[in-house]
Amino acid sequence: MTTAPMFSKVALIGFGLIGGSIARGARMQGLAGEIVATARSAATRARVAELGVVDRVVETNAEAVKDADLVILCIPVGACGEAAQEIAHNLKPGAIVSDVGSVKAAVVRAMAEHLPSTVHFVPAHPVAGTENSGPDSGFAELFINRWCILTPPDGTDADATEKLAAFWRGLGANVEIMTPEHHDLVLAVTSHLPHLIAYTIVGTAEELEGVTRSEVLKFSAGGFRDFTRIAASDPTMWRDVFLNNKDAVLEMLGEFQEDLSKLTRAIRRGDGEGLFEHFSRTRTIRRGILDIGQDEAAPDFGRKQPQLAKKAAE
Repeated sequence: MTTAPMFSKVALIGFGLIGGSIARGARMQGLAGEIVATARSAATRARVAELGVVDRVVETNAEAVKDADLVILCIPVGACGEAAQEIAHNLKPGAIVSDVGSVKAAVVRAMAEHLPSTVHFVPAHPVAGTENSGPDSGFAELFINRWCILTPPDGTDADATEKLAAFWRGLGANVEIMTPEHHDLVLAVTSHLPHLIAYTIVGTAEELEGVTRSEVLKFSAGGFRDFTRIAASDPTMWRDVFLNNKDAVLEMLGEFQEDLSKLTRAIRRGDGEGLFEHFSRTRTIRRGILDIGQDEAAPDFGRKQPQLAKKAAE
């Protein structure tokens, strides 16, 4: 007995890491009868067609959404308002319109004014990703055991919200629902501020006069390598994130600067007890992440472990 797909047609606007992973996962799990994609550049559209991971590739956003039951904008948050305006008149009544941006309040404001009342607007943020981008970077397993946060505006149809939640669960994600404003505050500390710090630290290392670039690359320890991975993320996406979530980011940055000042004083004064207490307290956060299965405890010092390399080769 064949199970009918959850959505007859899914339209993906933008096709990078997230859009490509949605397409691959939805196809693998049979969640869509048809998957149609578009992208801004002709080169990207041509590559998506070559990959064969969607049913059709079209040239415009408006064409992509025609007759779609689910429309997902997989583009930088700064482009969402314009895209919503482009697709508004081609949206099928009853369709669910969503996005994948890591800022939600600004996206709600930018998109809601353009969308007709006949569709269901359910913004989303899959908290998953890598430093890679482009149509070749996606993979079907990206969302497994990761969280997808839905931020439906007040008055959103509950059935539409649950149907989108079921779609994300079908891709392997856990689903949480919260307000756009609370989402932005949470992500400011768990994602946006760490990226800002990573960009800063890598930039500082690049600008040091007393240390050569070759030394930075050659002797980078695990911590710096982790920062370079984060700092390699898509610059367009992160520019838009900071511009569109600036209030929450600035609030968290202020808190961080206060804590950094405390650590600076402890180091200057030789306060070993204070440093040890702080490091011990923060260590528990890492343990908590491992306990809920959001990372693995296996060591990784910038090199593939033998068992992982063997698995990847199989």
